[in-house]
Amino acid sequence: MATYTITELAREFDITPRAIRFYEDQGLISPRREGAGGRTRVYGARDRTRLKLTLRGKRLGLTLSEIKDLVDMYESPKDSAAQLKSFLAVLARHRESLEQQREDIEITLTEIAAHEAQCHRMLDEAKQKPSARARRAA
Repeated sequence: MATYTITELAREFDITPRAIRFYEDQGLISPRREGAGGRTRVYGARDRTRLKLTLRGKRLGLTLSEIKDLVDMYESPKDSAAQLKSFLAVLARHRESLEQQREDIEITLTEIAAHEAQCHRMLDEAKQKPSARARRAA
């Protein structure tokens, strides 16, 4: 059975050992302990897969609670209608949230474009008017 150190997993997934310990504290992964006083963490293939799924969920914007539910589902039998319905509900909530974010971004971009256009108009007007100094000199 393949095993990994915290350093190996941190390097592989480009995260810090501290992040891995945090996910352990959250119950997302559970390495076995070895060495004097059980101070050395040894991660198995299961932990590696759970960490990979956790990081994928984070990239998708899921909460740790949602990720834990999904990761736990990943390990259980896949033919449960209740699990599939639960997963679909999580996906629907996440889709709704992302669609709202997209709408908010579009509104903000429209507002930014309007401000940019106004600034360009004001700059053009300022270029066309002679400056106060030039009018005094004439």
